Amino acid sequence: MTRNAASLIGFSAVALWALLALFTVASAPVPPLLLNALCFAIGGGVGLVWLAFTGGLRQLRGVPVSVYAFGTAGLFGYHFLYFSALRLAPPAEAGLIAYLWPLLIVLFSGLLPGERLRLGHVAGALLAFSGAALIVSGGIGALEGTGAGYALAFLAALTWSSYSLISRRLGHVPTAAVTVFCLASSVLAGIAHLFLETPQWPESALGWGAVLALGLGPVGLAFFTWDIGVKRGDIQLLGTASYAAPLLSTLVLVVAGVARATPTLAISAALIAGGAVLAARAGRKPVRRSKDGQSLP
Repeated sequence: MTRNAASLIGFSAVALWALLALFTVASAPVPPLLLNALCFAIGGGVGLVWLAFTGGLRQLRGVPVSVYAFGTAGLFGYHFLYFSALRLAPPAEAGLIAYLWPLLIVLFSGLLPGERLRLGHVAGALLAFSGAALIVSGGIGALEGTGAGYALAFLAALTWSSYSLISRRLGHVPTAAVTVFCLASSVLAGIAHLFLETPQWPESALGWGAVLALGLGPVGLAFFTWDIGVKRGDIQLLGTASYAAPLLSTLVLVVAGVARATPTLAISAALIAGGAVLAARAGRKPVRRSKDGQSLP
C-alpha cells in the first residue's frame, strides 16, 4: 500500500466521524452504555468476520495484552463520554467541544521529547478555547442543567487525543488488533450497562437503523481506516483533515434539522477550527540548511 493510498483511507475516518453526532441523536432513547455495547459489537463482529474470511486472525496472537488494554480503554472511554455528553447537552454544541481533540493532539505533540511548545501553539489553544467558551456561555443560558454534558464532551476530546498520540508510537501493532478493541469495549459496556442503566431500546426502525449505521461506520470502520492512515499515511495531512470534522459534523446536524444555523454556532466553529489550524502551522519546524544548501537533521 502506498503512502498516498493510506492517507486517503485515513481521510475516510474523518468523513465517517462527521456523522457520529447525527446518528447518536437518532438512536435515542438508548442509554450511552447500551449504545456502546451494541455499536462496538457490530463493528467488532464485522471486523472478526473479515479477519476470518481473509485469514488474518493469526495476527492477533502476537499483540501484547497491554496493547489490548490500552486500545479498549481508549475506545470505550471516549465513546461513553461522547454519547453521554450528547444526551446531556445540545448535540451541536457538545459535538464541537468534543472535536477539540485535533487541537489537543497538536498541543500534546509539542510537549513530547524532542518537540517544543511554540507561541503559535498557545495562540491556537486560546483561540479554540474561546470558541468553546462561547458555546458554553450561550448554551447554559439557553438550557439549564447542561454543564455536565459540556464537561463530558471535553473529557471525550482529552481521551481521544491521548489515544491517538499513543497509537502513533505503536506502528508495529497490526490494524487487526482494532477488532479486539471493539469487542472488548462491547463487553465492558454491556457489563456496566447492567449495573448502571435501565434498558431502553430504539422506538422505531429509524432508531435501529441509526444504531446499525453507528456500528458499521463511525463506531466501526472508522477505527480501522484511522489506524491505517496514522501508521502508513501522511500523519500531518491526516491531522489537518481532522480539523474539518467539527465543521462537517455541525453542517450535517444543520442540514438534518437537528440544529439551527445560528451566528453563535458559526462563530464558535470558526474559532475552534481556526485555532487548530494555527496550532498545526506552529508545529511545522522550519527546514535547517547548511551553507551548501543541504538539509540538516
